[in-house]
Amino acid sequence: MMKITIKKKGNGTGILISFSTQGENFESVSERSKFFEKLHGRKQIIIRQNKKYKYHRPGVLDEIPHIPVDNSVFIIMQEHMKQMEQFFNEWEDKVMVKSFPVLLDDEEMEKLQEVPTQEEEMDRNTSGFKLLKVSKKKVIQ
Repeated sequence: MMKITIKKKGNGTGILISFSTQGENFESVSERSKFFEKLHGRKQIIIRQNKKYKYHRPGVLDEIPHIPVDNSVFIIMQEHMKQMEQFFNEWEDKVMVKSFPVLLDDEEMEKLQEVPTQEEEMDRNTSGFKLLKVSKKKVIQ
């Protein structure tokens, strides 16, 4: 008879958070944008006297190591769940949130052990998106 032993290094469990913004519950488009800015932070570019100044205004996820899965889905460690709950509680009447425990492999665990630099975070938030040049054409029906 074969005996199989599974050894687990540390706690390989993360929390997958999925949220959906209820657009009609926001007072305005700018309030909805404010939610996303407070969550992800935002990049601000100011042009003055032919000089360009770039700033990053931090959001909650700048302080919490996370793995983006999709636009409204990310994974964090259990230890950061309290902070995320506090953030989402501020928006509870406008945002629907669900969380699920997930098993992580070693590589994913490493990603969640340290907070990314501002540059890495900006790269992470823009990965998968492409700027497209759109020309104006009349559509004939």
